[in-house]
Amino acid sequence: MTATWTLDTQVFKDNIQHVTHGQPVMAVVKNNAYHYGLDFAVEAFLSAGIDTFSTTVLHEAIRVLELAPRSTVFLMNPSMEFDVLKEHNIHMTLPSLDFYLAHQEELAGMKVHLEFENLLHRSGFRTFDEMKEVIRLNTALPEGKQMKITGIWTHFGYADEFDVPDYDAEKLAWLTGLEEMLEDYQFDFVHAQNSASFVRDGHFHQHTHARLGIILYGSRPYSSLDESVTTQALTVSAHVIQIRELKAGESAGYSFAYTADHDVKIAVIDMGYGDGILRTRSQHDCLINGRRFPIRALMMSHLFVEVDDSVKQGDTVILYSNDIRIDEHTFKGVGANSEQLSALNHHSLKKEII
Repeated sequence: MTATWTLDTQVFKDNIQHVTHGQPVMAVVKNNAYHYGLDFAVEAFLSAGIDTFSTTVLHEAIRVLELAPRSTVFLMNPSMEFDVLKEHNIHMTLPSLDFYLAHQEELAGMKVHLEFENLLHRSGFRTFDEMKEVIRLNTALPEGKQMKITGIWTHFGYADEFDVPDYDAEKLAWLTGLEEMLEDYQFDFVHAQNSASFVRDGHFHQHTHARLGIILYGSRPYSSLDESVTTQALTVSAHVIQIRELKAGESAGYSFAYTADHDVKIAVIDMGYGDGILRTRSQHDCLINGRRFPIRALMMSHLFVEVDDSVKQGDTVILYSNDIRIDEHTFKGVGANSEQLSALNHHSLKKEII
């Protein structure tokens, strides 16, 4: 028996169509497509008609183009491997006036998207006037030394927050500045909306793409959404390898991992934090034979689960599926959606794509 990571291809593909509603989407495939696998995700997105992608590292951008040579790939982090970027026709963020001035010569011929930092303050131009200055400086160069300004973008850091005014503030700042930019300049790509913004507001006017990540992978971006907005195609499961009976006061596992406060039956499960299950996940239930049972301890390679007589050796234990979702536990405090997805250990888990 081996703990297993199972991905249902058809459910994943159906969910793409369900989420996007035919709107133009730039699919975020960073961090190995949220740990679903870059090759798998790109093929699935292509089959759904999505041919525009973004990631944060150059080697992933190159791999996307190997899988989809006619696609457009946008690199959200700046790179100084300018020759490689130009060779593969990869679009890259331009994060600041200083970056442009430092690398003006190397940027010649490159396709760039001007980035507005907004309230996230992660990277990007502080003002739209700085963007205009870059455009002015670039246009003043001989044509052969100019970079190609193909896009403009930002990221909303507060779109999943409802009790503060920050999303409204960052949205207003972006839309006002964008409107001003579009009076004088044209861009092939205008993108700002993440999953939360897209669900809250629909597709923004004058934007060419919504840049969607977590919702395409089956997790809600904020808790007030109904689960039906997105479907989780991933199942993480293990097995009962033994049933133990503990008397009140008896302990099991390393360093008193679990001490019974009453006579209890404990199922020993072949999965643990070494398989990438977040430690805080042990504060909640798992699913066995369609019923929820409480996890009592989480160790490197095992779980202890309190069960009753209905649970037998060999039964399947589900930690995550569409019936006991990752986002459910995210909203209970078990890390972020992407944190749990990224943590899952594909070296120890048996990987199945059906």
